[in-house]
Amino acid sequence: MVPADQGGGLMRIDLLTEPVDGLDETLAAVDAFDRTLLGGLLRPQPAQSAGLTALADAVAASPLAARVAEAAEKAAAGAASEDHFLALAAARTALLGAAHDALAERADEATGRTRTGTPAPAAAGEQTPNLLAAARSWLCDLARTGWQGLDHDVVAGSAQVVSAMLPHLALRRLATLLDGFAAELAASCPGASLERVPVRRWADLWARGMLLTVPGAAGAPATDTVTGRLLPLGVDVQEHATAAQAQVHAVLEPADGSAPRLVRASVSVPKPDTVIGAGVWQLLRPHLALLAAAGEGRSMDLTDMPVTAEGDLIWQEERARAGQSADPFATARVALPTALAPSAAPLDRHPVRLAHPVFLEGYGTEQDGDTVAFTLAGHRLAVDTDRVPAAGPLTPQAVAASTACIGLLRWDAGQYVLQPLAVETTVRKKTVAVHAGAWAGGTTDKAGVKAEKAATDAVAVLRERAGRLLRT
Repeated sequence: MVPADQGGGLMRIDLLTEPVDGLDETLAAVDAFDRTLLGGLLRPQPAQSAGLTALADAVAASPLAARVAEAAEKAAAGAASEDHFLALAAARTALLGAAHDALAERADEATGRTRTGTPAPAAAGEQTPNLLAAARSWLCDLARTGWQGLDHDVVAGSAQVVSAMLPHLALRRLATLLDGFAAELAASCPGASLERVPVRRWADLWARGMLLTVPGAAGAPATDTVTGRLLPLGVDVQEHATAAQAQVHAVLEPADGSAPRLVRASVSVPKPDTVIGAGVWQLLRPHLALLAAAGEGRSMDLTDMPVTAEGDLIWQEERARAGQSADPFATARVALPTALAPSAAPLDRHPVRLAHPVFLEGYGTEQDGDTVAFTLAGHRLAVDTDRVPAAGPLTPQAVAASTACIGLLRWDAGQYVLQPLAVETTVRKKTVAVHAGAWAGGTTDKAGVKAEKAATDAVAVLRERAGRLLRT
């Protein structure tokens, strides 16, 4: 909720709780197809044929209709070729893209936000048809085998393909996806013994991989340049055992006086599994000065900084310099309501990609342990406290005690949820801001200092060992 006298209005949570027309049916068709990949499509059973038919029926009114109907028929007979699997992957992606568009439109309606047009297609990159064909062949083998038929021999088929792709910059995106996918599958072998299969996730990775094997699909996005003042809103941190990513969400005020726009800047780094919590900032900080600005509550002045149509800044340190103090909550109250939101690229249209920066205040809270929800005007919005990173001072307790919140509106488990990036809360009768990325530029907090010291020691030991190995 943004005060009306500051150019804002109410965020209509009621719209976020109402059903979206056709969404359930669309996701049901996707789920039906995903289940066909459980047992594999080498010798399909009647239930798998029904799932293929459901997918074909769901796109019957689209330009894909004829090709998908043929692909479903061939797959149901166990005679699908690579082109048929590609058509099935395209149909599944189109359905999830339609679901993404409907959910994004509903979120825009609830927040009163205007969105830019669809980005131009990516520029065609280096053409390596043989490597793309090899990757597609492996993915088709996976579809025929199915998740329950996984074994190490099938999964190992990706190794040579990934190794051959990595030297080619244009194929790095697909190679990284295949490498991570194969590692996940290898850790789950044999498939016959799996108690729980991540059906949607593996089907997502499979379909995305299939489409990225189409020449030109993984080309570099078209870019423009922007000059103006960058006002950080918050930092989203994602941490895994061997990698970490920080993504700064911000409002850009162009120097030419045009409408402000929502942008993002990201940095990803590999990490040892011994570096956790606040220690990840040591790995991320040297690659993105914007993290320090976001942690210290400062703006940055950009000059001809490259940006994609999807709102991703291609960060170049020499094109940015530290600006004046900029309170993220002032930015959220004044600039965020009128900022234009970018549209997703065609292949990135998926409900899981929804991450709309929003600002709420004047809400009530419900708490049950670490489960928190905001209530406004009699409507309830779930808060995803599981996404609150350990690398900062923000906690579920601070969120539950908050009076205002900057967050990302997402879609998860069949409902809109809010991922907090920062909150305002009252401590000793004073309003205090608590940010998930508050330690990005360094901290004097005891827990943060302890974690940073542990990370320094761990990284120093690893570097010494690596140096010893290189010398031998």
